[in-house]
Amino acid sequence: MKKLYKFLINSIPRPILIRLSYPFKMVAPVLYRGDNVECPVCERKFRKFLSYGSKVVHRDNVLCPYDLTLERHRLMWLYLKNESNFFQASQLNVLHIAPEQCFHKTFKQQKNLNYLTGDLLSPIADMHFDLHHIPLDDNRFDVVICNHVLEHVDDALQCMRELYRVMKPGGWGIMQVPQDMSREVTYEDPSIVTPEDRELHYWQYDHVRLFGRDYPNWLQKAGFEVTEYIPTEHFDAATIERYRLQQGEILYIVSKK
Repeated sequence: MKKLYKFLINSIPRPILIRLSYPFKMVAPVLYRGDNVECPVCERKFRKFLSYGSKVVHRDNVLCPYDLTLERHRLMWLYLKNESNFFQASQLNVLHIAPEQCFHKTFKQQKNLNYLTGDLLSPIADMHFDLHHIPLDDNRFDVVICNHVLEHVDDALQCMRELYRVMKPGGWGIMQVPQDMSREVTYEDPSIVTPEDRELHYWQYDHVRLFGRDYPNWLQKAGFEVTEYIPTEHFDAATIERYRLQQGEILYIVSKK
């Protein structure tokens, strides 16, 4: 069963997985009833989370069986709730690229958000477009969210510049990527083209680069100012373990003057 689960997670295209997840979440709370881990997004407790990831970086006990949050989603939620004005501001224009299913409905229903989503293929996105050329006006959004997208695109810097362009002066955003902290410099090699080789070198079959510790420099080159939000500076070890946050992950908060 575990092998079948891993195969399905890694083989089924994301739009289909999104549709299949809806019936699964109806039975998940019963199958995983318990109190060892907690998801701060859906506020449900479980015996454990599901495993997730490719063969190269498969991780145990990380995927919430109800709302499908991973470590990065729970970290972002905690930042939005505890450190930002995302839920309190009177009105925010928000652009969310590749909207995560665990956030989409909640953000759509927030009365203080003018919430627009975009993606190349996602069935839950409002607009479909190529991130290299966003078909939206300059200086439009107070908040821009773009997580685990920039490792997929041909020209990451161009996409970052587009995100900077549509952000208002004074705006801010969250732009997470898979990051190998053992690498000083981002790893890219145009000769790596097969899904098998991309998974081996970049951790996933559809990635075209693996960002290193220099990722903040990419964001700065696109024009952003960058602030680091480090979980261990805000949560004790017991909380990090209960929420199953990723050890060593840094949340990069970008802003535009």
